[in-house]
Amino acid sequence: MMDKYLIVVEKSDTGFSAYSPDVWGCIATGETLEETVENMRSALIFHFQDITSLPQPRGIDSYLDALRESEGEEFYLTHIGVGILT
Repeated sequence: MMDKYLIVVEKSDTGFSAYSPDVWGCIATGETLEETVENMRSALIFHFQDITSLPQPRGIDSYLDALRESEGEEFYLTHIGVGILT
């Protein structure tokens, strides 16, 4: 099973940081946008490795809230597919 989670990637003075409004407390950083997205994928997989069911993505309303709360002047949105073996 593969679920897709929105991630918000924000530009900082030293690189990028990312989080998912669907997965509280799961964050990643990187020097490039691509590195940050891959680090976030790894962080989500690590975050989910000991659970038997993935949390359900919350949908567009939570995504819009994430945009309003974003503190970065420059940010990007993308989806990351994450699956678990059952």
